[in-house]
Formats: sequence, structure tokens, C-alpha cells
Amino acid sequence: MAPQDENISERDWRLTPASVRRAFERVLGRLTSVEEQMAALREENAALREQLAQTSRTSSKPPSSDPPGAEPPAKAKPSKRRRGGQVGHTGSQRVLYPVEQCQKVVDHRPERCAGCGAQLAGTDPEPVRHQVVEVPEIVLQIDEHRLHALRCAACGHRTRAQLPPDVEATGYGPRLVALVALLQALLHASHRKTQAVIEEVFGVRLALGTLALLRIEASVAVEDRVEQASEYVRQQSVVGADETSWPQGNADGANAEKRRAWMWVAVTRWVVVFRVALSRSREAAMELVGAAFAGILVSDRYSVYGWKLGRWQVCWAHLVRDFRRMAERRGVSHEIGEGLLSEKRKLFRLWARVRDGTLSREAFRTKVTPIRRRVRLLLERGAGYAPRPKEHSARARTARTCGELLKVEQALWLFVDEEGVEPTNNASERALRAAVLWRKVSFGTQSAEGSLFVARMLTVLATLRAQKRRPFDYLVEAIAAARIGQPAPSLLPLTPSETVSP
Repeated sequence: MAPQDENISERDWRLTPASVRRAFERVLGRLTSVEEQMAALREENAALREQLAQTSRTSSKPPSSDPPGAEPPAKAKPSKRRRGGQVGHTGSQRVLYPVEQCQKVVDHRPERCAGCGAQLAGTDPEPVRHQVVEVPEIVLQIDEHRLHALRCAACGHRTRAQLPPDVEATGYGPRLVALVALLQALLHASHRKTQAVIEEVFGVRLALGTLALLRIEASVAVEDRVEQASEYVRQQSVVGADETSWPQGNADGANAEKRRAWMWVAVTRWVVVFRVALSRSREAAMELVGAAFAGILVSDRYSVYGWKLGRWQVCWAHLVRDFRRMAERRGVSHEIGEGLLSEKRKLFRLWARVRDGTLSREAFRTKVTPIRRRVRLLLERGAGYAPRPKEHSARARTARTCGELLKVEQALWLFVDEEGVEPTNNASERALRAAVLWRKVSFGTQSAEGSLFVARMLTVLATLRAQKRRPFDYLVEAIAAARIGQPAPSLLPLTPSETVSP
């Protein structure tokens, strides 16, 4: 049988020697194989180029990682309003402290009239108040405890006195311990910088080993209350979740396999909980919010959160990156990506009206119905192409993404029907930013104990900030309570109706 080549007739093929025909078939087979390999390499090259060209607009990369030629973020249209305070703005003024907090009050009265020079007398019932605030000179409070050893007159045994239970054996008070923890947790200061600040400002010389011990004391003091906060989060109706990498060493032998650790965060309105785990698995996600968590989980599209499908809201900010990647491809992929971006813009214009109160929830649901239908049609069109195994063409990548989105389609629209659910997990990402900044400064931790300190301090700071409570005062109370065997103050909201019993 002649080969499938229009330039070779059946007669010529029969007259060709067998050895030549076999050689021709081998060459033809190799050419076919090379063409198939070239096609696969072209697809793979296109996929790699797309991956290399990813920016903060089309992936989770930060804007700082964008190459010089990357398209800059879209700039908002300049407002026609003048700079500065606007008409009707109440402004922000310095708040005067109560008179009771003033160390001294000095009255200044004019002696003569500025108009005619006559002598003045009397008192202004409403004088203009001006306060000067200064940081007092720091004088250390040092208490010395002398432990005497006395010899018994009867038996000659020497007995030395013991420190009272309320005197800490470390030799440092709760306020100093709280300051060490706060400098490292709030400012992400290293051991040496913490050591330098405390010596320069307060005149206290601390060894680096002592700093490590004081950190552990602060961490242990809030341990029970952080666990209580975790239980509170697991009982809430809506929880946002996210995670980021967190380098953890093996100084204590707790990470002998040198696995990558992950910083997880669970966010509610009043309580934020951080946790470090040597895993980014579904089990780690379930441990964060509890396997029996019955509320709604708001997160990105990472598959480990899929166990909450049905009670899962996928972040639309992350979906937009998928849509943009499609739109930057050619052909059908471009059309599908642009169509999805267009529907997203319509959706969020409506959501903005819900947020500002100009559109009711019922009307919002009605207006979203055709948007949901068009999004589904676009995703079905994108997923209709059946890619070959390991195919890397633009059409294949679009088909896979659309297929994945169709599998979790119900998680795209939960915020439409459920009150109190946001369409993005921005709150979780903002909370996680503190951990990211700490990681950039410290490059992670060297032990499990160090990771516990970081997670607990981040939990305390984020939770108290949400409740507008002072972290330093809280840490002082927690450390002082722990030293006498009492529980630390609660991290739960102070409003009874919002507090869950421990």
C-alpha cells in the first residue's frame, strides 16, 4: 500500500525496491514523530512563556515582583475634587486629655486691654486650653530582695530564705517582659535590636539568652487564651481563611525532615487566630477552623478548602486573575476571558450598591440571576474543549480552568444569598500581611517554640486591634496573672451577646 503522499503514485510505489520502501517508511515515521514532538514543545513553550509573563494582575505575585515591562496597575480616574478636606467633612482635631491627668494647670491672664491699655481683672469661664505632652524621664524601679541564711542554734543547720511566690525568679517585671514581646511582635524587631532599644531607652541590659526566656514567658502566659480564641472562631457563622509560607528551622528537632511550614489565619469580626503548621494540607485547614465547623468559609480557590463545598465562598479577587489570564490568550480563550471580566464588572457594580445601601438584597439577587447564567454559559463554552493528556495549548489551559470553576460553581455565589458573607477574602489577606512582614524581616523562626510565639503574638495583636484594646496593657496583665497562677484576661469580645463561653 502506497504511503499517504500525493507525490507518490500506487504504480511508482510498487516499482520501488523493498529496501527503499522500508527506508522511506522509517524516515516518514520519524518525520511524523518529530512533527508531533514539535507541536507538543510549541504548546509547552507557550505555557511556560505564559507562566513567565505572570504578574500581580494575573497571579498572586506581589506588585513588587513585576518586571519593568509589565503593565502597571490600572490607575483610578483623577477626581475633580480639590485636595484636602471636603465640604461637610468633620475633620480630625487633637483630643485634649482630661484635666485630672494634668500634672499642673497654669492660668494665663492678660494684664491690660489690647484696645485701650486699661487694667484688666476677672476670670474667663471658658479659657482656650493648650496642653503640652511630654514623655517623662525614665527612672527604673528596682526592688532588691535579700535572702538571708541563718544558722540554727540548736543543730547548727544553715537555712536560707526563699523568694515569696509573687517575686519572679527571672528578675524582670511583667512590664519589661511585655515590652520585649511587643517590640518583637509589633515592630518585628530582632533579638539584637530589641536588646539595643531596651538598653538605649530604659538603661536595662539584657542578654540575648534572657530575651529568649522572656519571649517564652510571654508566649506561655497567653497560651490558654489563644486556645479559647480558637474555639470561639470555630463557633462563628462566617470565617475567612488564608495561608502563606513560613520558614521554620530544626533547632529543637521538631522539624527533622526540614519541611516547609505554613502560617494559617482564621478571621472573624472580633477575633483573629494565627497558627503555624508543617503542612498545607486539607487536614491543616480543618484543624484551623475545626473539622466540625458548621459556618461559612471564605477563602481563595485553593483545593484544600473544598471540603466545605456548599458552605464555601470562593474569593472573586482571585477569580479575576484567572479571567485575566484567559483574556491575555488568543482566540476563543480571549473571548471567554473578556466575557467573564465583563460579567464580573457588572456584578461588582451591583455589589457596591448593596454595600452603600442603594440596592436591596432582594433586588440584588434578582439582578444577579442573568449574570450567573451568562457566567455559567461562558464557563461551559470554555470547558467544552477536551484537551489531550498533557496538552499545554492555550485552549487546553482555558478548558481546564473553566472545568475546575464549574466543579465549585456554587462556591462562587454564596455571598449573594447569605447575609454577612463577603465576595472576597481581603480581610484574611490583610490580616496575613503582618505575618508576611515579620517573615521578611526575620526569615522565619528556628524552632517550633519560636513559631508558637509568633502565632500567639499575632493572634493577640490582631484580636485586640479588632476590639480596640491596648496590647501592652493586656500583655502586662496576662504575664502578671500567670506568675501567680491566675488565668490571663480573655481575648474574646467584651460584649456579652458576642462572647462565647470558654
